[in-house]
Amino acid sequence: MQIYSQLAPLALGGAHGSAVAMGFFDGIHIGHRAVINGAVEWARAHGAAPAVFTFRLPTENKMKGKRLLSTEDKHALIASLGVEHYLCPDFEEIKAMTPEQFVLGIIRDCNARALFCGENFTFGARAAGTPELLRQLCEPLGVEVVVLPMAQFEEKPVSSTRIRTALEGGDIPAANAMLGMPYAIRFTVHHGAGLGRTLGVPTINQLYPQGFQLPRYGIYITRTRIGDRWYPSATGLGTRPTVNSDESKVTCETFIPGFTGDLYGTDPVVEFHAYLSPSKKFDTLDELRECIDHAAQRAQEYFAERTL
Repeated sequence: MQIYSQLAPLALGGAHGSAVAMGFFDGIHIGHRAVINGAVEWARAHGAAPAVFTFRLPTENKMKGKRLLSTEDKHALIASLGVEHYLCPDFEEIKAMTPEQFVLGIIRDCNARALFCGENFTFGARAAGTPELLRQLCEPLGVEVVVLPMAQFEEKPVSSTRIRTALEGGDIPAANAMLGMPYAIRFTVHHGAGLGRTLGVPTINQLYPQGFQLPRYGIYITRTRIGDRWYPSATGLGTRPTVNSDESKVTCETFIPGFTGDLYGTDPVVEFHAYLSPSKKFDTLDELRECIDHAAQRAQEYFAERTL
């Protein structure tokens, strides 16, 4: 996949041009995939280049809500869907464009023959552009516009906002159904206090970056990928009330039974599969260890049942 901030005219697809999926695409949920897959399939059918146009927002920018994916992970997921060209300018570069400037710029820079978007897609300064305006602008230029209906889950439209709400409520099955894959994090492992190792249940400690969506505090059945292997695991997300009095310090700690090794500085993927229980303060460290062991056992049983 090639990444461009600016493209020379006719750079994509030569005489056959490109099909471009447009959107912010945070989470790459099932609705996003429909838009992206539409562009990929159109490109294959017409000998064109499949492309995605998105944009970068600083994580402190609240315009699109808290992040579900890093820019790097969003890029990798989009590439896995068969997209060959990925355009991702900073939002500051495009936010003042009129809808007309925005559309004509994409058509010119991407050599676009078809544009794909969702029915709630907006573009241009103050989000003034709509799918209907997109059709009006593209028709005289001979550019096809395909507007995909919003995907549905439980008879309501799927959105990144609904996924964030599901995560906040600990409703992992709903979040995963809307994502079309398990909700996952890939953050660098940091040194913690070492309490888990002392208790005989060593954990990896990952910190959510500022601006990322946090799931509900509590204990989760997860699985963790280390190298090419997946391990059942148990993850505790919260302020560690048994051993920590600072309620502003949130940690995400994962116990991987059966794994021994040094993961400091690496960024393993941790997938969330089920919410087990809320965080609580234990009277003794033995009770805390028993809770971690029990969660790990539940995780091993959960994945054993799914491999039968």
